[in-house]
Amino acid sequence: MPAAIHGAGQRLSGKSHLHPQKTISGRYRSLLVARISELRDIMDTDTVNIKHVDYAGSKMGMWIFIFTEILFFGGLFLLYAVYRSEYTQEFQNAAAGLDTRLGAVNTLILITSSLTMALSIAAIRKSDKRLSLIFQASTILLGTAFLIIKYFEWSSKINHGIYPGSPELLSLPQGNIVFYSLYFVTTGMHALHVLIGIIVIAFMMILSKHDRITDTDFIKLENTGLYWHFVDIVWIYLFPLLYLIR
Repeated sequence: MPAAIHGAGQRLSGKSHLHPQKTISGRYRSLLVARISELRDIMDTDTVNIKHVDYAGSKMGMWIFIFTEILFFGGLFLLYAVYRSEYTQEFQNAAAGLDTRLGAVNTLILITSSLTMALSIAAIRKSDKRLSLIFQASTILLGTAFLIIKYFEWSSKINHGIYPGSPELLSLPQGNIVFYSLYFVTTGMHALHVLIGIIVIAFMMILSKHDRITDTDFIKLENTGLYWHFVDIVWIYLFPLLYLIR
């Protein structure tokens, strides 16, 4: 009987020693589960808040687009060179009828607009949103000034009956017809690209104002700047070809 009592006591004593261990183990398990749950929440929050920006891919896509534009305008320049070699004297006579002063002013305007566009990108990279918006607006104003001058230049020619398919133009020598056809096509396509650039920059201003373009995510504005610089370079080629070469 005493032995049975002693054995029962040992079993009870063993249970009393095991119970605290199980309690401690359960607490560690609960803390571990809670910590894992907190880490999962943190990772989910970071995944939502972190915006992946494929800088290299976006830049490469823009350069491919610009390359296609180079092919387009390059074809027009090649066409100009071929016809100029064939109608050298007629091209010189027709070019004399263009207003070199207006062309020079437009060249100065576009060069300045390239500067303001570059400064807008530099400002946003320095977290100066207000200054970036000012430079973007300045670029839009300069581009608009370019189009206004081009409108008056075209209007002057049209008022004199010089436009594609006009009786006045068709009465001129063949070389003059070709020159003015190329003049209206090249400057018209360039003006269209300037207009598109103005619209895109205006959209960039909206994105900048609403913090969709920031110092850590400015690839859209930078690609817009690449496009605008390309448009300016095209005009730098057009100006001497149409206005200066005699």
